[in-house]
Amino acid sequence: MEPHVEPADRVPSRRVRVYGREFDADAYAVRDFLSRSVVHFDWVPLRDDAHAVSVAGAPLDAARLPVVVFPDGTRLAAPTVREIADRLGWVHAPRRAEYDLSIYGAGPAGLSAAVYAASEGLDVVLLERDAVGGQAGSSSLIENYLGFPEGVAGAELAERAREQAVRFGAEVLVMREGVHGVFHDGRIHADLADGGHVVARANICATGVEWRRLGLPRERDLLGRGVYYGAGTSEADGCVGEQVFVVGGANSAGQAAMNLSRSAAHVTMLVRGSSLSATMSEYLSARIEAAPNVSVRTDTRVTGLVGDTRLSSIEVTAGDGTTTELAATRLFICIGGEPDTTWAADTPMVRDRLGYLVTGPDLDVVPQSLRDWPLRRRPYYLETNVPGSFAAGDVRAGSVKRVAAAVGEGAMAVTFVHRHLAASD
Repeated sequence: MEPHVEPADRVPSRRVRVYGREFDADAYAVRDFLSRSVVHFDWVPLRDDAHAVSVAGAPLDAARLPVVVFPDGTRLAAPTVREIADRLGWVHAPRRAEYDLSIYGAGPAGLSAAVYAASEGLDVVLLERDAVGGQAGSSSLIENYLGFPEGVAGAELAERAREQAVRFGAEVLVMREGVHGVFHDGRIHADLADGGHVVARANICATGVEWRRLGLPRERDLLGRGVYYGAGTSEADGCVGEQVFVVGGANSAGQAAMNLSRSAAHVTMLVRGSSLSATMSEYLSARIEAAPNVSVRTDTRVTGLVGDTRLSSIEVTAGDGTTTELAATRLFICIGGEPDTTWAADTPMVRDRLGYLVTGPDLDVVPQSLRDWPLRRRPYYLETNVPGSFAAGDVRAGSVKRVAAAVGEGAMAVTFVHRHLAASD
């Protein structure tokens, strides 16, 4: 993303342009989606009525914003993310009446499964309700992933994997959310939010995790208005000269801090624990300690958010109970995630007390979990208590929360899918 100040009618442009109010939630949603989707764009903040009139034909308070202008000159006023994806040509209906394998979630685990399954000749459909990449797609730089000695942006890694899966013949459907799944006739029948329907002989759940919230008043109201989840890859360039804060002490928070430090005057990490060493990779904590404009406050929690139309300050509480209010225009929350499994409530799938899907040998310790298991064989290692339904990556109970582990599980799950399909023929 690069700042851009030319008039809206200066076309053609080889990049998408986004015009909108600063600290506007809808504009942020568009920027975040485009950034995670590896769509190069220019962000043009509208700061006065004259500029708004030239772009949207109305003053700031009356304009339908944001306005998105595509390289061919097409304009969308106040579009939804789905409308943008549709305009980019990414929204399609399922092409087959039935697939060998359906995969839900296009994070590292789902993308890996799609690559390996499609390359081995299975008819594969990969469904993602948002941008490809999952939580990993929000990472500004993954430095400990095998084969990338200088690191790779999460969105770039995801886009490469998507292209690879498509080259092998996988069908990738974005903006497709499953709302109801039924298992019968040895298949999963999934109803989609847009009215579509997908049938597959086996499925892999790789829906990952969603960013955990602080659970504070005003948090939802200030989202995109100074409060952000994840590394803020779409917002880093807008932090020039600012004092910004990052909540969290794991790798995702460290990556966010280092990314933001390139433009912000100062980045303060607010860490609940007593140090970074217990939760962050050594190479990253050492880099943070050496950064001249990054500081770490341990034993500190964010306990309040202050702001009307945008974030103005935060309340932090130290371990001794001392509370301080700090001026803040941007707060990036990177405190881990919660499994995206609410959809499983109406299915027989077993979840643990935190909501993660239980698979393989772990099912043996859950009372009655295999009561209705219909097969003579035991569930495979990554298989849920529903035959032919597997889980991979962060959504699985007991998984290692690393990109490489998710990629490995996605590939491993495909091996078990082959075994299941072979036994079902």
